Amino acid sequence: SRAGMVLSVLVVLLLSVLYEAVKMGKAVLLRRALLALPRSLSQEALTEPQEGDGGPAQGSPSLMAFPVSFPRWFWFHVGQTLFHVVQVVLGYMVMLAVMSYNAWIFLGAIVGSTLGYFM
Repeated sequence: SRAGMVLSVLVVLLLSVLYEAVKMGKAVLLRRALLALPRSLSQEALTEPQEGDGGPAQGSPSLMAFPVSFPRWFWFHVGQTLFHVVQVVLGYMVMLAVMSYNAWIFLGAIVGSTLGYFM
């Protein structure tokens, strides 16, 4: 039906806009993650100092040697990973819609990508 086709084109258009928004969000998060990295990339700079020097040498299990709180850059990396998963899923959904070989769906994907990039 005509209403079903219009709704399908709008859904694909919105998925394409969302794909572009996630792509830009991932780039912003990457910039923040790079700013959160320490200037020195040595192993000592990447791990936060612990309160005591209690390491595995004092008889504690090796799992206890890891810091309880993760550095800031780690959480940015987790966020980037989640953004990447959402971006891949949205990309495959748009690709699957385009593979229906319907010209209107294809145009909806193109217009959605254009609008998403423009925003």
